[in-house]
Amino acid sequence: MIYIRLVFESFRFAMQALRSNLLRTTLSLLGVTIGIFAIISVFTIVDSLERSIRQSMSFVGERVMYVEKFPWIFSGGPDIPWWKYQQRPPATTREYKFLEENLENAEAIALVSRRGGNILKHRNNSISGIMLQGVTQHFNKVAEVPIAEGRFFTQQEIEGSRNVIIIGHDIAENLYPNGNALGSDLRIRGQKFTVVGVMEKQGAGLFEGLPTNDKNSYTPFGTFGKMFASGPRGIQPVLMIKGLVDDPGMQNLEYEVRGKMRTIRGLKPYQEDNFAVNRSEMMADQISSLFSIIGFAGAIIGGFSILIGGFGIANIMFVSVKERTNIIGIQKSLGAKNFFILFQFLFESVFLSLIGGGVGILLVSLITFIPMGSLEVILTPGNILLGLGVSVVIGVLSGIIPAVVASHLDPVIAIRSK
Repeated sequence: MIYIRLVFESFRFAMQALRSNLLRTTLSLLGVTIGIFAIISVFTIVDSLERSIRQSMSFVGERVMYVEKFPWIFSGGPDIPWWKYQQRPPATTREYKFLEENLENAEAIALVSRRGGNILKHRNNSISGIMLQGVTQHFNKVAEVPIAEGRFFTQQEIEGSRNVIIIGHDIAENLYPNGNALGSDLRIRGQKFTVVGVMEKQGAGLFEGLPTNDKNSYTPFGTFGKMFASGPRGIQPVLMIKGLVDDPGMQNLEYEVRGKMRTIRGLKPYQEDNFAVNRSEMMADQISSLFSIIGFAGAIIGGFSILIGGFGIANIMFVSVKERTNIIGIQKSLGAKNFFILFQFLFESVFLSLIGGGVGILLVSLITFIPMGSLEVILTPGNILLGLGVSVVIGVLSGIIPAVVASHLDPVIAIRSK
């Protein structure tokens, strides 16, 4: 009961401090407001940017490993022998089948080849700049293929290299403005394809130029090979391997894949790998590291504002102790213990700090209503709790010394003060 009374009286005194000298209190709390606004706004925008970038790069996949020519991250400095990587052999159907039969730490495996800049036509309608991908049977288990209408390829369509295709939302909208894309025909490089699936609308990502499902299309791997294998670049397939949930970081899968690939390619122990094993976590780790640095820098900048705000609250509390010295003496003469006086002022300091922090969080929430193109800014509950937590800490640190001073006042001297 005594603690409820403490909280109530502290809240009442905090409100009195605001009402009695609104301008002084507001200016003192402004530092906390600006500091919390700076920190939480930085964290909110950083979190929103990171989330948007991850969504824009969802085509990489989760728990997916890529076996290809080039590594995603080079550690050789500026003098990287590009010719060495370029001369590496691409993945083959034989290697895909070997890994599919022998890998124990993989959930699924697929062979994929891509070619951008394609033109798709249907009667008098056409759309250009389309990414066409040739995929094997279990591609929809390795990567996300969100089908809105229709289905994924059947085993017979994959093995028979049939001219069937799955198209993105923008392709369907441009080629079939009246709908009815499913089951219709379209042409690519003079060949007729039947649409068996239409993907869900994904929308624009944060960065222009990154592939999205809206302008993406899939066809069986054999069909893709017949169209592009005779070209100057060939089809340059890539192995995509989905890791198990209970394999953190896909370390076990990476060791197994390296061993199997070296075996099937006949590499001797002293020879280096002629392939690169890239994990989707590598890109996620790079993104997280970048935004951690940005968030830390923002926290340092906001920390200085909060420090100034803390001094402002401490000033309010010292003035409050001075103004209420007579009241403190009366309370102590009536039996109030030191801890009661201490917690009374400490709670008051925390309440004042929470008011400043709450206004800062409110300002951050207003930012979320400002349109920022494809970037959706969201104030998460975690950031709200962080802002309130920092406010409480600042309130405690700012009010502890004035509260201790108040609790140790001599009641006789305090009563006689004016």
